[in-house]
Amino acid sequence: MNRKTFQDYLRNQVMILDGAFGTELQKRGMPPGVCPEQWALEHARLTVDLQKEYVRAGSKAIYTGTFGANRLKLAAYNLGDRTVAINESLAQLAREAAGSACLVAGDLSTTGEFIKPIGELPFETAVNIYKEQVRGLLSGGVDFFVIETIFDLQDARAALLAVRESCDLPVCVSMTFTEELLTLTGTDPVTALITLESLGADAVGCNCSTGPETMIKIITAMSRYAQRPLLAKPNAELPHLVDGKTEFNMGPEEFARQAKLLVEAGAGLIGGCCGTSPEYIRAIVKLLGQTAPVKRVVEPFTAVTSSRRSVFIGNSYPVVIVGERINPAGKKQLQAELLMGKTTLVRKFAQEQMEQGAAILDINAGMPGIDEAATMLKLVELLGTTAEAPLCIDSASPEVIEQALRIYPGRALVNSISGETEKLERLLPVVTKYGAVVIALPIGDKGIPKTAAEREQIVVRIYERFSQFGYTKHDLVVDGLVMTISADPSAARECLSLIHWCSTDFGCNTIIGLSNISFGLPQRALLNGAFLAMAIGKGLTMAIANPTSELVMDLKTAADLLVAKDPNSRNYLLRFTNSKPVTDPPVQATSGKSNLLAELYNAVIYGYQEQIEELLQSALEAGTPAGVLVDNYLIPAINRVGELFEKKQYFLPQLIQSAATVKQAFQYLEPVLTNQNGGRGCNRRAKIVLATVKGDIHDIGKNLVALMLQNQGFVVYDLGKDVSAATIVNKAREIEADLIGLSALMTTTMPRMADVINLVKKEGINAKVIIGGAAVNEAYAREIGAAGYAADAYRAVKLAERLTNNNQN
Repeated sequence: MNRKTFQDYLRNQVMILDGAFGTELQKRGMPPGVCPEQWALEHARLTVDLQKEYVRAGSKAIYTGTFGANRLKLAAYNLGDRTVAINESLAQLAREAAGSACLVAGDLSTTGEFIKPIGELPFETAVNIYKEQVRGLLSGGVDFFVIETIFDLQDARAALLAVRESCDLPVCVSMTFTEELLTLTGTDPVTALITLESLGADAVGCNCSTGPETMIKIITAMSRYAQRPLLAKPNAELPHLVDGKTEFNMGPEEFARQAKLLVEAGAGLIGGCCGTSPEYIRAIVKLLGQTAPVKRVVEPFTAVTSSRRSVFIGNSYPVVIVGERINPAGKKQLQAELLMGKTTLVRKFAQEQMEQGAAILDINAGMPGIDEAATMLKLVELLGTTAEAPLCIDSASPEVIEQALRIYPGRALVNSISGETEKLERLLPVVTKYGAVVIALPIGDKGIPKTAAEREQIVVRIYERFSQFGYTKHDLVVDGLVMTISADPSAARECLSLIHWCSTDFGCNTIIGLSNISFGLPQRALLNGAFLAMAIGKGLTMAIANPTSELVMDLKTAADLLVAKDPNSRNYLLRFTNSKPVTDPPVQATSGKSNLLAELYNAVIYGYQEQIEELLQSALEAGTPAGVLVDNYLIPAINRVGELFEKKQYFLPQLIQSAATVKQAFQYLEPVLTNQNGGRGCNRRAKIVLATVKGDIHDIGKNLVALMLQNQGFVVYDLGKDVSAATIVNKAREIEADLIGLSALMTTTMPRMADVINLVKKEGINAKVIIGGAAVNEAYAREIGAAGYAADAYRAVKLAERLTNNNQN
């Protein structure tokens, strides 16, 4: 099926997908702990029969059952070198089951590892892992692809690029969201949608984790902005344990009624995930019949995204400030840091600019004597996960821009593409492949046009060329081309004229490099602010500026209000009243020593690993005891990070960065503490055994819990993943553990937690058992007799401290 045929189908009819695969195989005899894909092949007739049941129930597309068939997951069963063959064979079985009545979707899912810098997996390695799986599925004859149950946006991008670079078949991307409508790494539904659609997804949506009611909220949020069909595959509500087996609360008829509501909310592809069966699909088909999708009218919009935030640009929104400070030009200290490979100052500039009102951060790494591509990649990798603001990739090199766009976990802004024929043709394929929003610089082959009329002609030519790649005017932002008035008194007038034409006649967004106007003149902030206010009056929507200039930001805020870009005066009141939020740190910097300790505290808050050891050394030399540094600064700082995480002001990337910084700090201080404590080292508290239960090979969350517990002084015995109940209990007995922590991602492995708890009771082990993972909740913990449940690493630490009274040494 080609992409046009796929879209034509979905314009006229809701596509009914299949239901659960893994839980249905379990019902048919698949034991815990085996490789599901291998078992499905070894029981090929049973697998085909299951998929035929979905076809008879009315599914118009069935998945290939290759959810975990990538090299990393198969390697856990010593099957990594059979990746292509396993995918090909399972696709052929699905093809047999589908016959001519049904389509076959090649099923890809997460590798189970985080991509750098959150984890250790390089982005390109992830892309190649998915490409290997895609090769097998293509050989098996799939009609289109579905990338499903993805909890990290960068992982979704890697899989999407793998498909796009391997074939031209349609591809859907289905993310997994929590009850709080966020992915594990903090991406909201709209940000995921915009990012993935811009990268070429033919449908975007969600599956697993939640039941239909929560998923309706997700689909409703996406439908306001979706340019393409939406996919929904919810669970049959929350799981619970019955006679040692996982059961689900929602029956087929109620599930079908909820599916109808999902279609009314905007879903164009509908099916079931964990806990559903052919009966559920039959109920959906009976209720929906040949239902046509809801006709959605989506107003055109311009947006760039980070991994956690969307920034909308246009006449209905406040003027967007692009922070200009992460640029080594004229900044000797930044130049020196970048040449040494350090990024502490970059992180500080990013944080300061965001706090002062920058909605986007311009990133430039061009300077003499540096590897610009390598430096740019380092900055994008770092800020792409830790900075909430989207990035503007600023480079004169097409190669640098391409490499940066490839790894950027969002929809970037590119600065810039001119109308010069050679540069335009070199960059067009690059930026359109990655779906970036582009700053169009109205410079032609004859140089910089003096008048606005000449610039308008170049803008039209740039747009016409971009439109051949499917871009609209909303994908371009025209640079007003600000020149200094000290050299050309007419510069401001011509720039303002171009902005007015773009806003009222041509119909696109505009941007200016604000500080250019005042070069060589005194009172530059005054000129910059006055010019910005005038440009906003002409319809300006963006400005590259220094947000730490109070005068410029004050005038920008006032101008937004005056031209009706600030509904209800919200931003104006926020800036000029006491309602402006106050940020950390709580440490008062009243002396040189206090300044140092405040920096140490903030190094943990912001995850400055490069700086932490130097700050600790300085603090020790200044006479602060190591124990005081731990108890008064490091521990309070990581606790503060946990509070920010719990309040959803911080997300997983920041939590990991800060936890790693504290871990490095403790390692540095360990010898000092050992000497000061007479050879006893750090005070230690309770002992805990951690493991992902038998049959489950996912350990991302469990690894983070281990790191956080270690940072709080717990003695952690991490047994890894796919661990049997006997191994866990034996280790708990051996070390006289105070706690046992169990993790499970999949509903199919949840019952193994109960196995461990039952064995703990049988063997008379005193350790209390706590559980966590995407598949479980507080009610399930009570049901199986666990001492508690933690939804994330921060809550796991708090639970462990409460259960052990936080007093053991």
